[in-house]
Formats: sequence, C-alpha cells, structure tokens
Amino acid sequence: MTDAAITEADLDLIQRIIPHRYPFLLIDKVVDIARDKGCVGVKNVTFNEPHFQGHFPAKPIMPGVLVVEAMAQAAAVLVGISMDVVGRDLLTYFLSIDSCRFRRMVVPGDVLMLHMTVKRGGGKIWKFHGEAKVNGEMCCEAEIVAMMDLRD
Repeated sequence: MTDAAITEADLDLIQRIIPHRYPFLLIDKVVDIARDKGCVGVKNVTFNEPHFQGHFPAKPIMPGVLVVEAMAQAAAVLVGISMDVVGRDLLTYFLSIDSCRFRRMVVPGDVLMLHMTVKRGGGKIWKFHGEAKVNGEMCCEAEIVAMMDLRD
C-alpha cells in the first residue's frame, strides 16, 4: 500500500510517523485521512492517564493544552502521510497557536474527535484549523501553525 492510499492510521502506523510515546502519545488512531486536506484523530480519554492524578483529583479534567497537543499530533500524522515520510524521522514543532477557544471540559470516558483541516501546507510550514469535539459538541478550536523537520 502506498502512502497515497492510506485513509486511516492505527497505533502502530502513528508510531512510525511521530516520535511521541507514552505518556505523551495522546491519540489512539487517525481516520478519514485525506492527503493534504484533513483528517480526524481519535483520543479515548481514560481515568488512568497520569495528568488526572493532579488535574483535578476530585474532578478529573483533561488539561486544555493536552487537547491542543492531541490536535497537533493528529495533524502531524496527516503531514507524515501527505509527505510520504512514514518510517522516517519527522519532528513537528509548534510555531503558533491562534484563536484558541475552550468550550467544554474533556473528562474520563469521553471520546475526543480531533477534526484537522489543512489551511496551508506542502512544504516545511503547515497551517491547520482544528476542532476537538465530544459527541459532536465543540470542546476546543484553534488555528495551529507548525514546522515539519525531516531529520534524515
């Protein structure tokens, strides 16, 4: 299968594209991948994640910055597939996060759907519009600009 034919990524493929590992790998799969256009990342939020021990013990809430990070990880998988760099050393760096708004808390038991749309891409600098939703309800939205660094 060529990278052009990939429309979803399981955990194994995700780990062949981005370097993140537990406890900082924040996506479980990526679906609806449309090369150079967009994708939907999936994050199953579970109580046993380390940040819930302190954020907050009596009312566990996924930190907003981790929701944004999960969106960026889904986008990085899309870029890896779009650039045909599966299995190579791709690092992704935030350049900016703009117009970020949090609308709903994300809690254990939620399935966080990370809708990422390419606004500009194709080279080292990519821009995305991201929307994180649970059951269709907006949790977070942001414009994300990132630099892709192919290390090999």
